[in-house]
Amino acid sequence: MRLYGKEWTRRELEARVGRIEQIAGIRRFMGTEGKEAGVEQIQVRTGAGLSYYVTPTKGLDISLAEFHGVPISWQSCNGDAHPMYYEPEGNGWLRTASGGLLMTCGLMQVGSSCEDQGERLGLHGRMHHTPASQVSAESSWNEDEMEMRIAGCVEETSIFGGRLRLTRQIRSRLGENSLLIQDEVRNTGFERCPHMILYHFNFGFPLLSEETTINFHSASVQAREQGTPTDGYRAWHAPDKDYQERVYYHHTSSKPLVQIDNPNFPLHSGGTHVRVSLQWSANTLPNLVQWKMPGAGTHVLGIEPANCYVEGRSAERERGSLVFLEPGETVNYEIRLNLA
Repeated sequence: MRLYGKEWTRRELEARVGRIEQIAGIRRFMGTEGKEAGVEQIQVRTGAGLSYYVTPTKGLDISLAEFHGVPISWQSCNGDAHPMYYEPEGNGWLRTASGGLLMTCGLMQVGSSCEDQGERLGLHGRMHHTPASQVSAESSWNEDEMEMRIAGCVEETSIFGGRLRLTRQIRSRLGENSLLIQDEVRNTGFERCPHMILYHFNFGFPLLSEETTINFHSASVQAREQGTPTDGYRAWHAPDKDYQERVYYHHTSSKPLVQIDNPNFPLHSGGTHVRVSLQWSANTLPNLVQWKMPGAGTHVLGIEPANCYVEGRSAERERGSLVFLEPGETVNYEIRLNLA
């Protein structure tokens, strides 16, 4: 493997440390106070600069992410609030949403709260506030390469309702600044079930500065609300307390790619160019939502690959674009994040 500018064998590294976790690896933690009490987190360090915290208590989503100790993700004012405080009605999701690198929205509802065929649905669904089960966290060697893998299942079920199970794996390798998310969603029930999913990636200061540019490689873009200007969606701004959030829908290519470039990312050795890239498959995630919110205190860019839009399930059904899974049917998602 390549690390610290050199090629190493496993045994060469092991000769230089007492434990490989000195360089990279996995550690598990538990919150002990306030609304974070009882929230488990699993820290992954790749040894090349990337570090992130997976949260089994909140759907195996990813909280804080850092590059050489400097944050790239946005954390909400709620912190990593325990799901016991979750209010599923209306916009209650906003009281306990953690932010972090990734909040998964779904599995049967995404977007605005609504009523769909007599069922009242809250903002962005239940996935982000559902604890995972069968959680494993392991580092394993294959010859001279070490992989760190977090895995588990998240289920959304209801008696006389839908039954969906998400099986997630998050993988990184020693010496690499990347992570791979691999999800499988299966309809474990015996009736056709609506399925909506949106990967709510959240980027923040200091990755986002007035110098930052965002390249979407999109074929076209439109604002969700009529009258919202479509210029300026590639640029970032200083915090503005009066800024009103903007949501854009991007029509992407068959190989979607978003790149966030900061030419002066503040590492301890001085400013340097950093690029964060996000890639996924358009076969199962054909839509890209952009949430632009350079407000004061809520200073965040959302990059959100999805199989739907964000007006809620009733609007998706009316549009004829609501995705369904047949009994026993599965669908697979794969998203890769790279830093360079």
